[in-house]
Amino acid sequence: MNTPLQLLDGFQARFGTAASVYRAPGRVNLIGEHTDYNDGFVLPAAIEFYCWAAVAPRRDGKLVIHSENFNETVEASLDSLTPLGKKHWANYPLGVAWALRQAGKALRGANIYITGEVPLGAGLSSSAAVEVAVAFALLSESDAAIDRAELAKLCQKAENEFVGARVGIMDQFVSCFGRASHALLLDCRSLKYEFVKLPEDLQLVICNTMVRHELASGEYNARRAECEEGVRILRIVYPEIRALRDVMLSQLEDHRSHLTPQVFARCRHVITENARVKSAVEAFHRGDTKTLGQLLHESHRSLRDDYEVSCRELDLMVEIAMAQPGLIGARMTGGGFGGCTINLVKSAAVSDFRRSVAAAYSSKTGLTPEIYLSPASEGAQQMALEENKPAK
Repeated sequence: MNTPLQLLDGFQARFGTAASVYRAPGRVNLIGEHTDYNDGFVLPAAIEFYCWAAVAPRRDGKLVIHSENFNETVEASLDSLTPLGKKHWANYPLGVAWALRQAGKALRGANIYITGEVPLGAGLSSSAAVEVAVAFALLSESDAAIDRAELAKLCQKAENEFVGARVGIMDQFVSCFGRASHALLLDCRSLKYEFVKLPEDLQLVICNTMVRHELASGEYNARRAECEEGVRILRIVYPEIRALRDVMLSQLEDHRSHLTPQVFARCRHVITENARVKSAVEAFHRGDTKTLGQLLHESHRSLRDDYEVSCRELDLMVEIAMAQPGLIGARMTGGGFGGCTINLVKSAAVSDFRRSVAAAYSSKTGLTPEIYLSPASEGAQQMALEENKPAK
């Protein structure tokens, strides 16, 4: 979307009034996959693909929400918010209203017009972008204070308890706190974070495989349960353990016989992935692109072999990228079973990289991939109406 004015035109046509405009970004995770719900460490960046929400107040305590992407309008009372059925798009905005009310926020009714640029089903967190944009808008329009860390946690609660997806905090947090030209190192237990400057001569290139396997959501919850099983067993020997982020690899190895091979492998991925995140941050600080590339490669291999959340298309996309000049590193990003890879590419090589990867992938799969370039972007914000700029 080029300007909030386009969104306002749609809102005016639908609801007949003026509105305020808010946006929140999707994200790409550089490294640290499936660690967030294990109290671990992640290194995402917000991207310049947004969910936009135009909002105006209502006096009747209702939410009337229109999705431009789905061309559908839903209506609900703030006093009786319930899910509309499995996988319904409206559960995300309704869920955040429910979570805000659960937290004691005094919300006003609202007309909401939503449009999203984050590719659906690509592992770039379109759901968190919707949640954060709508929650930010509802609080602003209700003259409620906005604590971004609390907002991220309430959006996570909405997805966990209202939508039914047991996601961690990473997506919502970086959608709230993103900073241009920086990745965000987040401790998912304490929510302490620091920004990591991204090199100016590297670009984030996101390659969408254009596949999304149906088993993704169920397998995501299964992986979480397997991690919890590992913690339950290891806690018998190490009662101080709260999550896999507390377990050393040597401890896991010492008690391998107490775990099924599958649970052991899941735990090994999380423990080694947490270490890779910390090493990647150090490599960024040193400008050590060689080590950075190795860490991304090791992350993908661990996700493929130990966590088993990759797929043929993701593996092929990484394999093709690894053969291209100017590539620093490549790995799958997101929950897995399809979606996207993240590639760190030298700026001078990006054009050739995009062309060569697209051609090779298409010739081997018959699919035409979408390849996106995005600098790291700012987090959620209200937008000025006259220009595509944050409101003062």
